[in-house]
Amino acid sequence: MASDLNPRTTHYEFLGPPGAFLISIGVPIASYGLYFGCSESAGGCPPPLSLSVLFDSVIRAASNPAWWKGLWDTDASLLYLGWYAFCLVAWAILPGDAVEGSTLRTGKKLSYKINAFSTFLLALGITSGWILRNGPESFTFIYDKWVGLLTASLVMSVVQAVYVYAASFKPGKLLALGGNSGNFIYDWYIGRELNPRIGSFDIKTFNELRPGLILWVLINISMVCEQATRRGGFANVTDSMWLVLVFQTWYVADGLYNEPALFTTMDVTSDGFGFMLAVGDLTWVPFIYSLQARYLAFHPVELGPLGIAGVLAVNFLGYYIFRTANAEKNDFRNGQNPKNLKAMETKRGTKLLVSGWWGRSRHPNYLGDLIMGFAWSLPTGFETPITYFYVVYFAVLLIHRQRRDDEACQKKYGDDWTRYTKIVKYRIVPYIY
Repeated sequence: MASDLNPRTTHYEFLGPPGAFLISIGVPIASYGLYFGCSESAGGCPPPLSLSVLFDSVIRAASNPAWWKGLWDTDASLLYLGWYAFCLVAWAILPGDAVEGSTLRTGKKLSYKINAFSTFLLALGITSGWILRNGPESFTFIYDKWVGLLTASLVMSVVQAVYVYAASFKPGKLLALGGNSGNFIYDWYIGRELNPRIGSFDIKTFNELRPGLILWVLINISMVCEQATRRGGFANVTDSMWLVLVFQTWYVADGLYNEPALFTTMDVTSDGFGFMLAVGDLTWVPFIYSLQARYLAFHPVELGPLGIAGVLAVNFLGYYIFRTANAEKNDFRNGQNPKNLKAMETKRGTKLLVSGWWGRSRHPNYLGDLIMGFAWSLPTGFETPITYFYVVYFAVLLIHRQRRDDEACQKKYGDDWTRYTKIVKYRIVPYIY
């Protein structure tokens, strides 16, 4: 029966409907706030205003219809739609292997087309050719049209969230266990359907990897071009800007190249697709994660040899932990164990790693992620705390994910999970947390 396959959700995340509503409003506010609170047009990062003057400025802007109209830019919206269409066409026409995902509650597995990395290379090739032919000043439009592009991504997120919510009521849909509460606001936010699709096109995994992640790199390239235009060419771009571009491009390329690893993540196997993932993929990732590059575009920072060496060391430490931890997990799941890691048997017949990185903490890959995030912010210097927003936000996000994952594992493994947590005591950071 459908009710057996799609039971009613009885446990809320994010404090339930009130929390879902506040986050749905809060994410757009924070996205605009991080621009107007850290931008050249606003006067700095943050603007040189007292809290009372800043508060009055916000009230005046919010009560002015012209300010609200200024958030919309038709040209920027068409550019964003063109970008999204490019990603769709690339997914459709570029060759790619078919990979099966995890087994669903129905006993079936979905097939996914793997060509995100090819799409990335195509986008980089076109962008590089355009810049080489027309100069860096030709690719600064993302900097110039930032607010309009941000607004377009938010509109796309809302439209997709409404569509997938409405489509989830068609017969035969497999719903997310956490998104079938019956409350419109909560289910719309958290995602009602587990794997919304149009034919073979999987909306959730497409958004996770292509439009937002690749746009993040293109935004960074635009910020490099903006700085190059102001400083007289690419030869005068600061070392800090190059580091941010290289670090974040490598991170994105690594994720896209290892696309099949996405299909075992909590986002794909457990979470539905609603406004939470839509706005996270399409708005938050490209426009918030690129904050460091946008700051450096109008506030250049020179690190020097020692500064470069220090930032590189921090980043490579984080990447080493992230990549080797994930390699250990993936090898073990695929029946390989080249490091002869120890594992604990469970009553379910599966095993849990208790040595290597996974013996030091339950989520060592999160530790690597956090260290890398810190390295991405270091090139901006220490004149403003705003460019370190990503690190703070990411820490909160990963702690929340870790707690959700631990809760799910407790239900899955029962007493075995309790025994496992006594062996692997630390959640993310060994000896600290």
